Amino acid sequence: MPPVPEKSMGLWSLLLLVPFVALLWVPFYNSTDPVLFGFPFFYWYQFLWVPITSFLIYIVYLKIR
Repeated sequence: MPPVPEKSMGLWSLLLLVPFVALLWVPFYNSTDPVLFGFPFFYWYQFLWVPITSFLIYIVYLKIR
């Protein structure tokens, strides 16, 4: 039986670093303005990354599957 080639995560896995880097430097988003629906920028910027990160994980999953 021939060996099954392993799938490499490749460059697609680097997409998973985007949310990490975006949230790593806190002074970048440590402010109250602009306010969105009553939420200061500090909070809604972090909440915005939840669906973005989920989408990026899904894309990486599809590409390395």
